[in-house]
Amino acid sequence: MSETTTGGSSSSSRASTTIPSTPNMDPTTPTVEDPAPNANNGMSRDEFRQYGKETVDYIVDYLENIQKRRVVPAIEPGYLKDLIPSEAPNAPESFESVMEDFEKLIMPGITHWQHPRFHAYFPAGNSFPSIIADMLSDAIGCVGFSWAACPAMTELELIMLDWFGKMIGLPAEFLPLTENGKGGGVIQSSASECNFVTLLAARFEIMKELRQRFPFVEEGLLLSKLIAYCSKEAHSSVEKACMIGMVKLRILETDSKFRLRGETLRNAIQEDRNLGLIPFFVSTTLGTTSCCSFDVLSEIGPICKENELWLHVDAAYSGSAFICPEFRPLMNGIEYAMSFNTNPNKWLLINFDCSTMWVRDRFKLTQALVVDPLYLQHSWMDKSIDYRHWGIPLSRRFRSLKLWFVIRMYGIDGLQKYIREHVRLAKKMEAMLRGDAKFEIVNEVIMGLVCFRMKGDDETNQTLLTRLNASGRIHMVPASLGDRFVIRFCVCAENATDKDIEVAYEIISQAAQHVLHDSVKAVIAEEDEEAVALEEMVADLNIQETPDKGLARQNSADAVGQRLERQLSKEEILAQKQHESLAKKRSFLVRMVSDPKCYNPKIVRHLNMANHRKMSQDLYRDRTLMQTISHSQRPNRLSQSPGSAGSAFFDDDDDRVVADVQTGLQTPI
Repeated sequence: MSETTTGGSSSSSRASTTIPSTPNMDPTTPTVEDPAPNANNGMSRDEFRQYGKETVDYIVDYLENIQKRRVVPAIEPGYLKDLIPSEAPNAPESFESVMEDFEKLIMPGITHWQHPRFHAYFPAGNSFPSIIADMLSDAIGCVGFSWAACPAMTELELIMLDWFGKMIGLPAEFLPLTENGKGGGVIQSSASECNFVTLLAARFEIMKELRQRFPFVEEGLLLSKLIAYCSKEAHSSVEKACMIGMVKLRILETDSKFRLRGETLRNAIQEDRNLGLIPFFVSTTLGTTSCCSFDVLSEIGPICKENELWLHVDAAYSGSAFICPEFRPLMNGIEYAMSFNTNPNKWLLINFDCSTMWVRDRFKLTQALVVDPLYLQHSWMDKSIDYRHWGIPLSRRFRSLKLWFVIRMYGIDGLQKYIREHVRLAKKMEAMLRGDAKFEIVNEVIMGLVCFRMKGDDETNQTLLTRLNASGRIHMVPASLGDRFVIRFCVCAENATDKDIEVAYEIISQAAQHVLHDSVKAVIAEEDEEAVALEEMVADLNIQETPDKGLARQNSADAVGQRLERQLSKEEILAQKQHESLAKKRSFLVRMVSDPKCYNPKIVRHLNMANHRKMSQDLYRDRTLMQTISHSQRPNRLSQSPGSAGSAFFDDDDDRVVADVQTGLQTPI
């Protein structure tokens, strides 16, 4: 344990490069003969040595030459079904045949996230130390749901959460090894899971209080009053968490820089209390998915504290950048948060999955998730942490191992250099696009994400993005900012260079030029219109009087031939149109949007209206509960002060009618 907690021992451990083959082996343990090759065991140890080395070579060659491949595949949904047998093989097959099919069948359907011109979404962490750590984790094959199930897994996770929390500048209250502290950290599978479990913890906390105050009110009725908040730029997982958690969510508008502000939240809380709802949870984002904007924690935090709301901070992408001191001011106000998460598997060279999460009070998290059957209990429970109580799944992978490998083998200095280089390259792309009159920059470029669009309408920008993605030379995805279609360009590759950025800009600029030239196209006549025109022309030529009938017939034949050539040209054009349509369908695979409003805003409007009417019905149905609560108001969390505009839900003689049409801020979803 001391090796992982002191820098000196960590350095000394690197001096030895010899890896023991069988450490701690009991000399009395009999050796097991290696079974014969292909003896119904899939792969012998000797074969694994050989094929393992070959696979490492394949991985290195793949990453070294990845730029020679298409970024996105040129396939359609269902392409693999007809290429792979419909039944599993009865007899074992050789490693060579499996790898041959891997390259021939699987690789053509891969989107290459490590490609130097993959600029979609956010980076997918990848590095050789992380890959090796995953290999070791897979070889160990442990399932660390408790300390007893794998002590080293639990203890290394504690230490890594303490290391990483200090690296990004979290308050000591969050760190797991703070003396006499209540905070703690855990590695979850994704930021979506972090958002969900923190909402469950906040919901459990408020429901516990409500049950004590209103013991005779049905729990489902109390639950129907809860409402959470996020900005319209928050990740979709917040909405999904509220949907699964069966609580209302109010999505709030942002300012001109796409940030959630304190005053907006304060007004929403007051409005919802006037409606008889109970605010309990606020999810903020540092580095939003659509444009990498930063909600203003310094304004939101005091409001959450004043109203006793659980404040969660989702920094899935940008949180890793806080290892650089110059970016930490973006985290001002973190001292008000109850929970915080970031994804090293995005921007810290850790392979998926690895999402780190910290809480100010670990007991408020675990009490919401604890289930303790006898078969999972052990004799060290009073002195250890069991991570099975910190999340949804029971089984857990050895995720902390790759975090340990990467931090040690890159060092904080190396990781800071990697982050700063990505930010520099994003600034370079921003400058190149700003210098081109065809484009405009839509977001404030702070990290490694640039949001841009062609000057023009949304259709033009959709055409541009479709053309770019269909080319296979580059990959980006869209977002909706201010109800405008924008294109996201994210620096993703670990070893991205200035040349990569310049090539990407040239591809984008050339495609934009083609879109501008193709913006006005001649209308192609319909087939029956074309046929009618041809018949009319032939008829006119047949009745035409000329001195030389032979010449007339020749002219007629030439004219018909020219028209037939035009017909052939039309067929070629139709074929070209069909090809473009197919390319457009294929590119749908790579146009996975950050915000579904990009493609069908009617769906979102319909859901908002339906939920608004449903909430109106709930308010009418729950009149009895409103009367009960109105006689036992307390400040802050559940109500305003007595006598204020929102001091009671409704009186018996209240004839208030909730409008069928939304007004003001967006109603809860």
